[in-house]
Amino acid sequence: MKRVLGASLGALAVPTSKMTAQTSNPLPAPQDSGIDHIVVVTMENRSFDHLFGWMPGANGMQAGLTYTDSNGVPHQTYWLAAPPAPDYTGCGHPDPNHSYGPDRVAYDGGAMDGFLRAQGNDIYTIGYYQASDIPFYASLAQTYMAFDNWFAAILGPTFPNRMFLWAAQTDRLDDSISFSSLPTIFDSLDQNGISHRYYFNNVPYLALWGFKYLFATSLFSNFLSDAASGNLPAVSFVDPNYTVLDDGTGNDDHPHADIRNGDAFLSQVFNAVANGPNWANTVLIILFDEWGGFFEHVAPQRVVAPNNVDPDLVNGAALLGFRIPAVIASPFTFGGGVNHALYDHTAALKLIEWRWGLPPLTARDASGAINNPAASFNFTSPSAAVPPLPQVSPVFAPPCFEGGIFSSSSATRTAGQQPVKAGKPNEFTALANASTTREFVSHPRFRANRHRPETR
Repeated sequence: MKRVLGASLGALAVPTSKMTAQTSNPLPAPQDSGIDHIVVVTMENRSFDHLFGWMPGANGMQAGLTYTDSNGVPHQTYWLAAPPAPDYTGCGHPDPNHSYGPDRVAYDGGAMDGFLRAQGNDIYTIGYYQASDIPFYASLAQTYMAFDNWFAAILGPTFPNRMFLWAAQTDRLDDSISFSSLPTIFDSLDQNGISHRYYFNNVPYLALWGFKYLFATSLFSNFLSDAASGNLPAVSFVDPNYTVLDDGTGNDDHPHADIRNGDAFLSQVFNAVANGPNWANTVLIILFDEWGGFFEHVAPQRVVAPNNVDPDLVNGAALLGFRIPAVIASPFTFGGGVNHALYDHTAALKLIEWRWGLPPLTARDASGAINNPAASFNFTSPSAAVPPLPQVSPVFAPPCFEGGIFSSSSATRTAGQQPVKAGKPNEFTALANASTTREFVSHPRFRANRHRPETR
């Protein structure tokens, strides 16, 4: 990979002068911080450069990069939504490979030049979006605090990274659906009497722990009503509508969901929280589980490994995954600019643990290498005013597979595209179809409590 031209930049809403580096601020006593609610939303499969590389003041690159494929042919990065045929879904392209082995092909010893050489990838993996393609999220990022050094927690796919978000470690390197027995932040919250809830749309990822967390699980519709009524628990984890098949219904930003629907989902979440009575005391964290195989120019560093599940260790340190888009919206981060400190998914755990005096789960969230986001919050003059942000709505997203508006037939594919099978499953398909998941959502305790589940 080499840089040929300068990266393209765009701006929305907030002057670029506000997009500055963060310094560490003195932390108040946690109980005096004013933080009473933390909401963590986790989207799917986008890298920082791919989605946020345009951002003023951030270490991003988009236009002007060249990557070489397995045949030695160079390809330029390109704007996916360029007229006259903007592409918001990637239909006709394969979902970029981001499994454990191909991730290391992309990493290439830190050269970060192997994205087109990872098995099955085509030019979609080096495409990018600009601020105008995600008007709400782009404006939110520039209004509050964005992060250009927030990395996925492991150089691996979805399930290991989502496990890190709750357990500060993983027990697998793939997206297998075997039960997990890892202790999680839900255990710590439960044991210390801190209210908490997991809200989901179509697939409860917590089903990987069996029925253990039924008491803390609810539907996304209840998140909206809880936010509006002021009944949010202290800690909420929120999942979008997962793209189980390429049927146009997902709003998680996982290929081949329409990114405009992901933007609309984030707008819905923000407006529910910001217009509710708890906003002055709320921290909303928006993350992506991992980079989804999309290009990145910043090589991840090594940090302490919480266990030896990842065999790629050097002196007990494991590679972080590639960067992901991350934003914290809160009265404590208004006008916060771009934060350049080092974070991974366990930083969200570190913030929760700091606020409620909980012990770290593993050596990763205990590590000083991973920063606590609270160190860059403005606790002296927070602003709970809700700024005007772009109003966005869901769009009709036709199915990606054959027969939809976007066809995978050879007659409609452009150069660099590969055929995509109808209704191709992804990592969430097996979980959605697992008997455990079906039993989870049909369990009498969940059905009885789903409108107001117990939060210990």
